[in-house]
Amino acid sequence: MTDIRFDALCIGNAICDVFAHVEDDFLVREDLIKASMRLIDTEEAVRLYDKMGQTVRVSGGSAGNTAAGIASLGGTPAFFGKVAADELGDSYAHDMKGTGVHFETPRLEGGNPTARSMILITPDGERTMNTYLGACTEFGPADVDPDVVAASAITYMEGYLWDPEEAKKAFLEAAKIAHANGRKVGITLSDSFCVDRYRAEFTGLLRDGVVDVMFANEHEIKALYETADLDTAIAAARDSGALTALTLGENGAMAITREETVKVTAQKVDDVVDLTGAGDLFASGFLFGLARDYDLKSAAELGCLCAANVIGHVGARPETALKQIAGQSGFEV
Repeated sequence: MTDIRFDALCIGNAICDVFAHVEDDFLVREDLIKASMRLIDTEEAVRLYDKMGQTVRVSGGSAGNTAAGIASLGGTPAFFGKVAADELGDSYAHDMKGTGVHFETPRLEGGNPTARSMILITPDGERTMNTYLGACTEFGPADVDPDVVAASAITYMEGYLWDPEEAKKAFLEAAKIAHANGRKVGITLSDSFCVDRYRAEFTGLLRDGVVDVMFANEHEIKALYETADLDTAIAAARDSGALTALTLGENGAMAITREETVKVTAQKVDDVVDLTGAGDLFASGFLFGLARDYDLKSAAELGCLCAANVIGHVGARPETALKQIAGQSGFEV
């Protein structure tokens, strides 16, 4: 069996995030649903960008953020995601490698430009995302490096990548390779609208044992099991047979299996600036914990610590080394 070289392989949309602070009235004028994610075309991307005012640009994408968080903890992550052979693609690759993430997915030549997401942050810290997928949609089975999958303790994919058919095939291929090498496979549900589109397929992944670890927030898990009652959704997650990592915002997080249910409290945050990336960075801590054989309580606590750190500033990437913060909080990293 291949030796483990990577704590986690994260597979997702390689997107450059463009942030702007706006008032709630801006969302109303633009007919946007607060805290949602919508896909937009090139024309809408240009139109909305022109109205955003002052912006901050950083490399992002849900799974990419998670990989960067694992690197910040001192871990060894890898990332699969498609960028174009353009200036924004150069910037994205430079950022990922600079954080310590193994990122060698071949660039897209002569096709759509590198993806970008325009993220509107309201005064309460909620983010509303408007995403142009561009080159991301070209990710497919040919971009799956079997050696990297085999060498990763956990292969983790974002639900957003379930839209393109070729990306779906790529994830299923990666999951097959991971399990053949005795590794775990995880997925984050990403968004309740994503769940509504693929509910049957996501529950099928759990039922058929393709996915060992599921990440969700309260809205997503309720959507998955079609219930307004959180306890009912938790019971269904318990019955799924997978490990469910459930984030509950200011109410902390839970780790749920058939054998045990662990609840941890949220870390106190004095000034919530931007909720972008809270779930992504929770996944960083939890995946790192799983890869390093933490018990579920410790893995969930580390996830909450990472999430609390990222919501204190604009952007979904750590600004201070999470390894240092985790060490100061008593974690062995």
